[in-house]
Amino acid sequence: MAEQIIKGFTLQSSGDPSFLRKEEDTIPEDEPPSSAGEAQSAASKKIESRSNLRLVFSREEDDDSWKGLLARSITKAVDLPKQLCMDVITVHDVTRRYPMRINPYYLGLIKETNDPLWLQAIPDFKELNDPLGVEDPLNEEEQSPVPNITHRYPDRVLFLVSSQCAMYCRFCTRKRKVGRSLTVTEETIALGIEYIGRHREVRDVLLSGGDPLLLTDKSIERILKALRQIPHVEIIRIGTRVLCTLPQRITIRLVNMLKKYHPLYINTHFNHPIEITPEAAKACGRLADAGIPLGCQTVILRGVNDNASIMKQLMQGLLRIRVRPYYLYQADLTQGTGHFRTPIDKGLEIIEALRGHTSGLCVPTFVVDVPGGGGKTPILPNYLLRKEKDTLLMRNYENNVYSYPFATGEGEIRTANVAAREGNHEDWNYF
Repeated sequence: MAEQIIKGFTLQSSGDPSFLRKEEDTIPEDEPPSSAGEAQSAASKKIESRSNLRLVFSREEDDDSWKGLLARSITKAVDLPKQLCMDVITVHDVTRRYPMRINPYYLGLIKETNDPLWLQAIPDFKELNDPLGVEDPLNEEEQSPVPNITHRYPDRVLFLVSSQCAMYCRFCTRKRKVGRSLTVTEETIALGIEYIGRHREVRDVLLSGGDPLLLTDKSIERILKALRQIPHVEIIRIGTRVLCTLPQRITIRLVNMLKKYHPLYINTHFNHPIEITPEAAKACGRLADAGIPLGCQTVILRGVNDNASIMKQLMQGLLRIRVRPYYLYQADLTQGTGHFRTPIDKGLEIIEALRGHTSGLCVPTFVVDVPGGGGKTPILPNYLLRKEKDTLLMRNYENNVYSYPFATGEGEIRTANVAAREGNHEDWNYF
């Protein structure tokens, strides 16, 4: 029986079965419905009233209530409410390749077909027709020295510790892995911790997946404790979407455990203002009260949030629930997600609409995760226009042009508005 002992972390490959949360995690292989009528009949038996779909925090909390919600998730096409599933056979075909999971909480937020949350949750036939997409656009596998560790940057690693999510987002970068069996095991977690322990340059570990917070509290603590026993690990981050998709997971017991392992940071993921609910606000508040800084990584998605007004509402709403907008992502070139992608110009347009028009705290960094494993590359609107003698010309958020001395220590700073140029600036001579 192979045994790994890593800085006080003991793991036996055939030992403690509770290390990872055990559940059925294979792709659903349900029989395709023979008719739309049969599918609707099956769905009608499963549908609960909308008032029962969401578990609110107003009643006395059960620390395990999130498990019950997760267990009632919809994974088969025939179980979708008929008003949300226009083509059961197509949904079935898509889920055979890319799994579906929609828990009752998030399902209860969807109001109609093609609304922003429906687009994120319900499988679409377009997922099977994406000629430009690739399975691993960020080259994570090639930059993986041991299974489920990606070591792309000098001082930090990505560490996948779960293959499960509270909802399988249709735009997921890791569609090749999420929801599939055997992508994360006790052995891969032990090997990852061992790798981090051997590489003294690693000061920052990002736990991701899947969703790390779908592990049991005990499993999460074992990982955190093992990492904290490695002297050169300074920062631990957790990437999770449960604050948005299953906020009931953020229990008092979980928070009390997490706060023992500071400095600990959490990056979450909201894509639309509708997702900012009282339940989500309470979950975020609990973590913030425990001293855990919260950031949000939002993806620009066609039909969901590719609109400057919606994005402004989202960013302002995040600050109200104590979450700092962190990254605004251009959608990756992941196979099966082409229908979500927008032109890069759309991201620049959104940043232009935020910068100066709302507080700087609301403005995330717009990045492209470069295909092939080049890493996150920030892209900004052009504010530096050109150099004239010893002066830089730059524009502000209103497209007014100002000057600033190129060299420090000499000359006067001209504070007057030297030019006001509005509208199309394609003819500007950018510096």
